[in-house]
Amino acid sequence: LGVALCAVSGTAFLYHDYCIIGAGPAGLQAAYFLQQAGRDYIAFERSHAPGSFFALYPRHRKLISINKQYTGKSNSEFNLRHDWNSLLSHDRRLLFRHYSHDFFPHADTMVRYLEDFASLLELRVQYNTAIIHVTLERNGQAWNGHYFLLTDQDRNIYKCSSLLVATGTWVPNVVNFPGSEYVEGYETVSINPEDFAGQTVLILGRGNSAFETAENILGVTNFIHMVSRSRVRLSWATHYVGDLRAINNGLLDTYQLKSLDGLLEGDLEDLAIVKDKKGKLHITLRFYLENRNISAGIDSITLPQDELDNFATRAPYDRVIRCLGWKFDFSIYNRSLRMMPGKGSIKKYPQIKPSYESRGTRGLFVLGTASHSVDFRKSAGGFIHGFRYTTRAVHRLLENRHHGVPWPSTVYPITQLTNSIIKRVNEASGLYQMFSVLADIILLRENATAFEYLEEYPIGVLAELEMQTGRKAPNGLFVIIMEYGRNFSGADKDVFYYNRAVGEAQHAWQSNFLHPVIYYYKRLPTEREMKLRPPEWPLPRPDAIHHIVEDFLTDWTAPNAHILPLRRFLENCLSTDLRSFFAESCFLFAFTRQKLPPFCQQGYLRMQGLVGSEELRRHAAQAGLLQDYTLTDFLGDRPPDSHDRSRDQLLRDQVIPVRPLQHLVNAKDE
Repeated sequence: LGVALCAVSGTAFLYHDYCIIGAGPAGLQAAYFLQQAGRDYIAFERSHAPGSFFALYPRHRKLISINKQYTGKSNSEFNLRHDWNSLLSHDRRLLFRHYSHDFFPHADTMVRYLEDFASLLELRVQYNTAIIHVTLERNGQAWNGHYFLLTDQDRNIYKCSSLLVATGTWVPNVVNFPGSEYVEGYETVSINPEDFAGQTVLILGRGNSAFETAENILGVTNFIHMVSRSRVRLSWATHYVGDLRAINNGLLDTYQLKSLDGLLEGDLEDLAIVKDKKGKLHITLRFYLENRNISAGIDSITLPQDELDNFATRAPYDRVIRCLGWKFDFSIYNRSLRMMPGKGSIKKYPQIKPSYESRGTRGLFVLGTASHSVDFRKSAGGFIHGFRYTTRAVHRLLENRHHGVPWPSTVYPITQLTNSIIKRVNEASGLYQMFSVLADIILLRENATAFEYLEEYPIGVLAELEMQTGRKAPNGLFVIIMEYGRNFSGADKDVFYYNRAVGEAQHAWQSNFLHPVIYYYKRLPTEREMKLRPPEWPLPRPDAIHHIVEDFLTDWTAPNAHILPLRRFLENCLSTDLRSFFAESCFLFAFTRQKLPPFCQQGYLRMQGLVGSEELRRHAAQAGLLQDYTLTDFLGDRPPDSHDRSRDQLLRDQVIPVRPLQHLVNAKDE
């Protein structure tokens, strides 16, 4: 493994440049990129195999990440848009569709897939190693001004220059209230429906784990009630894949069709559970118990139905199940790392910057599900089909910071600008999955003669682009992202209303469904502008903005509806002509215009471009791109047999047309 040993004050350390805690999907993805770059790294996994979370969860073993076998296309990048389980690699064997044909695969298949990913790619993972403590060692010579010291369960100590945390969120969320000891946890409750036959069940929580549990026992229980602080959020309304998915929502049917099951809203911390002599569980409110001893027996306790005889949860329950999700494990981090929980709805995640670096410690990056605070309830960063791209972005940031490797880019002539954008918005999976979070950046060269294309950069650190990528942006830039309509997503939204889709290009800014948006900035936005951007905007106000109208097939290649408006927008921003021309038109422009279009400058005058033929000329004339002039216009009284001569022969004969050059044809705009 190329392990370096170093000793400080008599203590031996095993040193690596990069340490990864956790060998789940995000940890393995990070290991892959580091290995491909030839970096010194090690990944620690507490279990005997990778992906130990999936060995237990989801409890009922059906994943809700889609595995679409067929898309009608062979483009592998496009197909990743509908493959939510594969990690990124060069090995075509490691596509999830080779492991399962199920649209919603079995969790055991994910475990097998991750094992193969680690073994086939020979990733450096150290199993059965639980990191129990992480602290810092200050050192001015270190990459970030300190080293990370990691201690495992056997008191071995590892020393790293950069720490990548990919442990996910695995500590169950628990709410403590009087009687909470009678509650069973999602992580241990039986998954055998027969164990619930003829029982009355209360479920605490309203996420996919709660509905998954209810779905499993729906057909055998007396009835199921579900209580949570917030209303149910349907993923088709919020466009957030972490909200309730249709595969689990059978209880909504039985609730709304009055088949005994039901949903209630209330603060779980206000509840209390009292157990009677028969083992039944009664729901009451905490304030009824303030001056009473709960162990004194149910007869001495006031229940809500004693005052309100139609109290919703007055019927006793046989079982109460907690399904409240998970949170990040902060316990192993020394205070010196300042790993602090977020605030409000993201308190279950550590605080990180939009670059996925810890707010408290330089050089500590959080990957995978635990990094979801960046886009919680907005995009897919908490799931494999999202964090496989954000992990790659973090790797590229580290390559530039520590090894001087700039963010990958490609330089094209300006004539390829429209084509480059159209190609990416039609096939790029990172833009599609991490909408409003990752963006393609187009850096313009001087005089807009060329551009540099950077893929899938985190827009939260757009102001730091030059420092983070090693690329310069002195001449303006375009930012290409995917967005839903501003007011289309939400738990209370009706996303099936009539006329919900926009079809006219002139109304593209009103598009509701996911569609490409191009922002143009004459200069790189500042950090202050990023902070003061309008509410719900992913970026500051640009100098110009263009929406490509939403498309029912997510196929943005229609010449009139998609490509032409985009090209005209780019031309207006750059004050140039981005059309393509036939050689005849470029030839005429050379005589009739002071400035040639870029296509003629970079193509025709360099003897590049499409080679003409009589058949192509005739097709162009029929399409209205060239006037249907005949050689008699040039040759006057020449004999008919000369009509068959090629244009090159005519030029060699030095035939000069009698008519004014303006009479000849330019390439028509659409």
